[in-house]
Amino acid sequence: MDSGSRKAIEFVNIGIVGRNIGTVSNTQGIFNILLDPEMDADTLLFSAIGYEPRLSRIADLRVRRGNIIYLKKKAYDISEVVIKPRNFTEKTLGVTDRNDKVIAGFKDNHQGYECGIRLDIKKSAILKQVKINISTCTYDSIFYRLNVYSAGDDMTFENILKEPIYLKMSKDTLNNELVINLEPYNIVVNGDFLVSLEHVKDLGEGELYFYTGTRRLTYFRITSQGNWQFSPVPINISVLADVEE
Repeated sequence: MDSGSRKAIEFVNIGIVGRNIGTVSNTQGIFNILLDPEMDADTLLFSAIGYEPRLSRIADLRVRRGNIIYLKKKAYDISEVVIKPRNFTEKTLGVTDRNDKVIAGFKDNHQGYECGIRLDIKKSAILKQVKINISTCTYDSIFYRLNVYSAGDDMTFENILKEPIYLKMSKDTLNNELVINLEPYNIVVNGDFLVSLEHVKDLGEGELYFYTGTRRLTYFRITSQGNWQFSPVPINISVLADVEE
């Protein structure tokens, strides 16, 4: 729950860092996670876009009454603004070719699973649009979260969004080419970054697959707070951006 308003926080990532044991809270902030007593010395990490992350020892959670976890709103510092002439060129980054014979994506209805593409830039970029080519969708409707991370050199990624971006639509209105307008969010990246889709809601039985391409890797993790891994099969995600020269 929000520590100030006492309102439920939806789709919070909850898990043991690096252990691939995790889940996501529902629209009422409620979650259920099964943890063996042998994990009591471990710590759960609770994180949500727009909130300070919180660590809670599993043994302490077992003896608490009510088990309500409060998260504090995150304050963002506004840095000094320096106006300098810079040249930007509109470019399409990521996977731009399409392989119709190979597909990859979400084969299970598993909250916290996410996958995406790492994009390499030398300076800064203003993100304008994300395009995703979908091969197969058997859900009646989809609901995913789009994440944007700054990328480190050691498979570490930090979410830079100040508010969540959700993709929700019925199967009838879902085209093979899914386009998300990012301009209202004013997303600026500095250096390499990762764009991913995260499965955050129980969608029932179904699967969602994307077309693939070449010359890149798909980065993925199978649950909230889990370790990032990569696959040599790149899913078809591209980003339109104004890139600094």
